[in-house]
Amino acid sequence: MSSRTVEGPAGPGGPDVPGELAFRLLGPVSVTRAGAVVPLSGAKIHTVLAVLLLARGALVTDSRLSAVLWADAPPSTSNAQIYTYVSRLRKTLGNRAQIFRKGPGYVLDARDSEVDLFSFERLERLGRRALEEKRPEEAGRLLGSALDCWSGQALENVTEHLLRCERPRLEFLRTQALERRIEADLSLGRHRSLVPELLSLVARFPMDESLRAHLITALHRSDRQAEAVQVYGEGRRILDEQLGVVPGRQLSDAYLRMLRGEGAGPQRRPVVLLPARSATFTGRTAEAARLRSLLLRRPSGPGARPRAALVTGMPGSGKTALAAEVAHDCAEAFPEGVVHADLQDADGTARPPAAVLAELLAALDGTEDATRTARHGLNELVRRYRARTADARLLVVLDDASGDGQLTGLLPAGPGSALLVTSRTRPAALSAAHTVVLGPLDEEDAVALLAEAVGDDRVRAEPGAVRDVVRHCAGLPLALRIAAARLAARPHRTVARFAAQLADPGTRLAALSYGTLDLTRTFGRAVSRLSPGTAAVLPWLAAVGPGPFTARLAGEVTGLEEAGAEGALEELVDAGLLFAEPGGATGEDRYRFHPLVLLHADAAPRRELPR
Repeated sequence: MSSRTVEGPAGPGGPDVPGELAFRLLGPVSVTRAGAVVPLSGAKIHTVLAVLLLARGALVTDSRLSAVLWADAPPSTSNAQIYTYVSRLRKTLGNRAQIFRKGPGYVLDARDSEVDLFSFERLERLGRRALEEKRPEEAGRLLGSALDCWSGQALENVTEHLLRCERPRLEFLRTQALERRIEADLSLGRHRSLVPELLSLVARFPMDESLRAHLITALHRSDRQAEAVQVYGEGRRILDEQLGVVPGRQLSDAYLRMLRGEGAGPQRRPVVLLPARSATFTGRTAEAARLRSLLLRRPSGPGARPRAALVTGMPGSGKTALAAEVAHDCAEAFPEGVVHADLQDADGTARPPAAVLAELLAALDGTEDATRTARHGLNELVRRYRARTADARLLVVLDDASGDGQLTGLLPAGPGSALLVTSRTRPAALSAAHTVVLGPLDEEDAVALLAEAVGDDRVRAEPGAVRDVVRHCAGLPLALRIAAARLAARPHRTVARFAAQLADPGTRLAALSYGTLDLTRTFGRAVSRLSPGTAAVLPWLAAVGPGPFTARLAGEVTGLEEAGAEGALEELVDAGLLFAEPGGATGEDRYRFHPLVLLHADAAPRRELPR
């Protein structure tokens, strides 16, 4: 593992300043030492501190700091300014919380300090568990303590660029904790004392249906039915005027139970149809934060549409694993649940939209199996799906889309829902601004992925061999997962022995196969989706080498006209089998192979190309 390096003559933390530190993120970003406020000036230095704390001891790169400080318009002196902010923080914090220079960024070690966000998360987690285990008294106490960690809106004094990325997620966590605490109080019969608080909350958040439903229940149990009817009518009017939707299931059910004179029964459990989280998921911190921000952003204004996000990247880049991780993180923001559908069969064949729609409808309704639902025609299935999602708050995850044609009819209809798509191409139906592109993992994250599977001790025992394995996998998450699985299955063998197998290009792809994980098969499925002409060109392109190279050079190697070669190269880029790079001095577009794709292309049989 790489060692931590420090900048500046004063060492990593500057002069030793006594006193325990406490950091606040759930309100104005601030620091106190032994109860006294530590002075910090300016939004940017507060932003740097907040980003380092939010990273929880992970590396924050210079590019990440630049993005949250200046977005897309950093000054020419950005690196110097970042260095200045970090130096000022080091001097201010002292040795109680140390900032290290590590590779292309910085790490804040605040393990010995109190951070209000981390305290909130711990208390909320314990309170949620107590509520799930039917211990409402303890749940209410823990969740109340969690909410006491807040002192205003999260991150009040940072740049707008950081606010856009992080505040929606933090404020959502606060709302969820509040709703759970109210649920605990209702189950303890504290409805009368809840009414004033809920009246205030509904006035502040008039379109929050969950809070309004709780208010109706509290009023009903307090024998204030006339007011409960008025609260429901006001909510229905606001939803119609502001969003053009009718009340959702939770609010409607609370109203109907009140009309029937029933107590608040258990709510229907939301659908959660998702792949399991990957046990070795590592890295992708910035990409995951970007996706959460896109999916948790609340729609506003007339004509609002469902939020949508696209994850794209080459075969094996971890699109599905990232989507599953983010969907699990965001699930509680969608009261009616999360549904997932694979858009490709195991052999790489695109699934018919009717089959996917039938599967989604069966999961959402919980009354019919997919085979029975599929008997309806495509148009009827699309109509049912749009009606079912028109006023729902769902997260729909569509995995491995092959293009716009396959997405037609699968987009949720209502503004309360969100869509997360993975694809090797970039469907025109989804905005480029909402696209997250996955590149290779850097060495640090790649080593961390291996360590998750084989253990830190084994990684530390053979650091050179581990770096060799990482280098031969070229940052491709699937290759690293296969390598990790093979090493974990043979704990008695050295890492160096496996690294030697990978060192030979002729046996590398064969070595990157374990159980159902097979890199050659994954690349083969991607090739099978190409047009026959482009699939035939790919093996001949291996003679060009890793690149970068131009369409003119590709044409010379394959014997194709430059225009024909360029068309094949562009299709390979769309399939995730080539990287495109900005043009060089001549203005010609340039292309580059991933090392493992190049090996796959070189091993494929060469057929005669049509002239």
